[in-house]
Amino acid sequence: MSYALDLEQGTVSQTGATPLQPAEPASPSKEVPPESAETGSGALPSQEVSLAEPAIAAKPAKPQLEWQTFDIKSGDTLSSLFKKAGFNDGTMLSVIHGDGEAKKLEKLYAGETIRFATTEDGALAGVELQRNRLETLKISKAGDSFTGDTEVRKPEARPAFASGTIDGSLYVAAREAGLNDQLTMELAGIFGWEIDFVYDVRKGDQFEVVYEELYLDGEKFGTGRILSARFVNRGEENIALLYTDSNGDSDYYTPDGKSMRKAFLRTPINARVSSPFNLQRRHPVLDVVRPHEGTDYGAPPGTPIKAAGAGRVIFAGWKGGYGRTVVLKHGDNITTLYAHMSRIGKGIKNGTRVKQSETIGYVGSSGMVTGPHLHYEFRLNGAPRNSRTVKLPDAKPVPSSEMARFKQVTEQRIAQFDVLSESHQQLALATDD
Repeated sequence: MSYALDLEQGTVSQTGATPLQPAEPASPSKEVPPESAETGSGALPSQEVSLAEPAIAAKPAKPQLEWQTFDIKSGDTLSSLFKKAGFNDGTMLSVIHGDGEAKKLEKLYAGETIRFATTEDGALAGVELQRNRLETLKISKAGDSFTGDTEVRKPEARPAFASGTIDGSLYVAAREAGLNDQLTMELAGIFGWEIDFVYDVRKGDQFEVVYEELYLDGEKFGTGRILSARFVNRGEENIALLYTDSNGDSDYYTPDGKSMRKAFLRTPINARVSSPFNLQRRHPVLDVVRPHEGTDYGAPPGTPIKAAGAGRVIFAGWKGGYGRTVVLKHGDNITTLYAHMSRIGKGIKNGTRVKQSETIGYVGSSGMVTGPHLHYEFRLNGAPRNSRTVKLPDAKPVPSSEMARFKQVTEQRIAQFDVLSESHQQLALATDD
């Protein structure tokens, strides 16, 4: 920083800035400092010079914005909402044609909230679309255009514990234990490859679950993932532990690293069995003994049907008495068949590769049937097998390269599980007393 010294006026000013206050002239009565007295020819008279910084001008205040907020209801459109806020379609188009993620404003859903920011002169300064408590699309004006970004808040996850004993159904017992429907379905999904929750669950079966409770600004607003779970079915203990590998992929495993998943779903649809696998069954339409080489699941028309395992479509179309049918070929000489569909899933055709649980069609009553249901067959080397009892191949276990890391993480999971379980039991005993 440079300064300019004015000898005649006795002032110091910062170059290019407002001059500083003049220095007070030296008083004749004041002592002259020794170093000044000894100066030779050309010495300057003593001056008191003020080097105080100049006053900094206050920053102009940001313009005040007025906000208008609307709860999005069924039937609302982006155009109608802009009009409610006092803006025409031209302004709307300039917003959604902006930079970044501004175009995402076009997708609105009932239950979301939209806000419009307006300057004092009535110009649009920004738009905010709150998808939920965690995600907000923020669009602001930058020069002559608009730019948008999605802001995602990360909630705080705290471990919670629940346990229960089944008296009637898992659903009722889970409700009594404090689990919501989402966690109950997740629990059933984790153990669903080993346990049929419609037919295998017995009175007295027990479960324990450690799951995430999500907090935002110190307030609980939802639940997250199941971290670990124990399910005792007919006296047999099953333990599942969540593990995220070094690639960021998460799945559930047994304590020794085996996947809780199988290469195949035990059932490709969430529905009751209306007709089991029976090679001596009498056909309900033809009234003759004809083997029932699959399992029928009664469900309302339009219920999604999932691929039991990853594979390739080798047939998709009309197949005689089977009606609309999809046949998948999997590894290990296994094929699965899904019949009587009302319609085949989008993009499902010969040669298409599908993932496990991908929707391949919808329940119907096409072909030779008495009512809407899914007919599902599981064949090994061309021979029919009972899909509800056949031993299913396991999904891939934790690879050896990940095992040391897996052991470290899962030991912590088990320790956390035991601590929370013990605390829960002590609390229950204290409450009983």
